[in-house]
Amino acid sequence: MDSLKICLVSAEVAPFAKTGGLADVSAALARHLHKKRHDVRLFMPLYRKVKGQVELEPVPELQDVPMRMGERTYWFSISTGKLPRSTQKVWFVRCPELFDREGIYTQDADEALRFALLSRAALETCQWTQWAPDIVHCNDWHTALMPLYLRTVYAWDKLFARTRTVLTIHNIGYQGVTGADRLKDLALENERRFLYQEDLNEGRVNFLKTGLLYAHALTTVSKTYAREIQGDEHGMGLQGLLRQRSDSLFGIVNGIDGEEWNPRKDPLIPAAFHARDLRGKEACKQALCERFGLAFDVRAPLFGIVSRLTVQKGLELLPDILPVLLRREDMRLVVLGSGDERYESYFKWLAGAFPKKVAFQAGFDNALAHQIEAGSDLFLMPSRYEPCGLNQMYSLRYGSVPIVRRTGGLADTVQPWDGANGTGTGFLFDEFKPEALQDAIQRALEVWRHEGAWARLVQNGMAQDFSWERQVDEYIALYTRLVPPR
Repeated sequence: MDSLKICLVSAEVAPFAKTGGLADVSAALARHLHKKRHDVRLFMPLYRKVKGQVELEPVPELQDVPMRMGERTYWFSISTGKLPRSTQKVWFVRCPELFDREGIYTQDADEALRFALLSRAALETCQWTQWAPDIVHCNDWHTALMPLYLRTVYAWDKLFARTRTVLTIHNIGYQGVTGADRLKDLALENERRFLYQEDLNEGRVNFLKTGLLYAHALTTVSKTYAREIQGDEHGMGLQGLLRQRSDSLFGIVNGIDGEEWNPRKDPLIPAAFHARDLRGKEACKQALCERFGLAFDVRAPLFGIVSRLTVQKGLELLPDILPVLLRREDMRLVVLGSGDERYESYFKWLAGAFPKKVAFQAGFDNALAHQIEAGSDLFLMPSRYEPCGLNQMYSLRYGSVPIVRRTGGLADTVQPWDGANGTGTGFLFDEFKPEALQDAIQRALEVWRHEGAWARLVQNGMAQDFSWERQVDEYIALYTRLVPPR
């Protein structure tokens, strides 16, 4: 297979800037495409928080490059830095006026402009270096104007004559809507005919919708989510357009980083273990209980939650059932997460009400996330919707049995336990109701009480392969189909 030139552009790249799965996917996909000997240029903004995390090497011919956006000229510079655990470079777009801010995202009036500049800077870097990408891979709304830019603003340049575009939807709930009065700033004032006229008439531009119109291929992060977003419940207003483009829409499940998430050699957990020897997992469970002052009993199942505490994650199902279960069952629960104050307050209350059974830590702690995956027996993900989800795959790898709602990537990666045949990897429920989740938990506890069945269930999960080494081939196959013969 010929080596491909892939321009991959993302608002987030782990570990430099991360709020969710987008950062993990961008880094892992670039890393594994590079391993397969493809020529990848991974672009992201040089946010304030990135400085000091990586040694930057300025690209001499790409310093203080002017870019006219509306009535203003901005200046951007390009530096490269190494992606950890790889020789792959990240191409950082430096524009202090737009990116040197406290957070990754803002509520500022120029938010749309920030990511339009990122998109255009990546394309202009290709021009300045005369590097002709076979694929421009955009991610979420932030870079979704790139397919239209290639058809309009940069259509004159034969450098891009063979370039094909892929747009990945990581979460359709975020669409990048800005006022139509920004068209000149976005370099689209003369391209109004290419935009949704209904939106323009109502005074807005939708970045993601525009990308869905013009990208050669659309992907999302699981096969089930690809079907769900074509329906009214999950389409967030874009379902009609997605149905029209269904022949170009592909679901590719995210992979997980098998180097970082490997219980055989994870430096962040108290004891290593693997499928044939789980003694280390019991030691991880005991250490987790001791850390939070929970009563340790190897016979008492330990449930884990690592999550953003938002409506998406289905946490409102828990208050009706957790106190009942905690009074009735000899079980433990450790929760790590941050988000909506009402959820944080609830888990603080629950930990206070059951101090020997429940622990809650607000915020995000990567080491603790690893320790919860390693030490828990079961992992709760009752999501309202879940485009892909990564924690259920981490859980399977660490022998923690997932209890999930049958939606999005959860449905694609967790197979229901069948006791008669000894098949399956977890427990699923369908209706978004507390009693449906409670039924799934009760089914799990019933299997927990049968040591042989539980051992088989854990082994089934740990045998699954969701590594990027495998998943990257689906992207390569798609890229190869899109690129015209030389």
